[in-house]
Amino acid sequence: MTLEQKINEDLKEATKKGDKLKMETLRSIRASIIEFKKSGLNRDMNEDDELKLLQNLAKKRKDSIEMFEKGNRFDLADKEKAELEIIKTYLPQELSEEEIRHIVKKIIIESGAKDMKDLGRVMSIAMKEMKGRADGQVVQSMVRSLLG
Repeated sequence: MTLEQKINEDLKEATKKGDKLKMETLRSIRASIIEFKKSGLNRDMNEDDELKLLQNLAKKRKDSIEMFEKGNRFDLADKEKAELEIIKTYLPQELSEEEIRHIVKKIIIESGAKDMKDLGRVMSIAMKEMKGRADGQVVQSMVRSLLG
């Protein structure tokens, strides 16, 4: 089942239940899918496209949460947090810090990285391997601590 099909089914269910927040969030995801289709790429969405789309939506929510909290608009921040949790249900499960540390250690050993000059190479390999399952900032701080 594609992301679009899953979103449409969940949207019908949320509409029947009258869950306004979920309906709004799913509509925003669906709008992004439609925008992708009309982008002129002339191809269907693949799993990578779906993952990127969801990650972008999640990142927008995280940025909004940060801005609303700085502006003392906790009511709006809470709404964004709730939307983020809904979006996360469609993303792959994130790796724990221990799992990230294990993968990064393995990459450092396999790539022969010695110091901070190898940061870019290790990050590139790590982000490809953990695509969509780990926050880039967490991975970077882990790589820095293990190389530094």
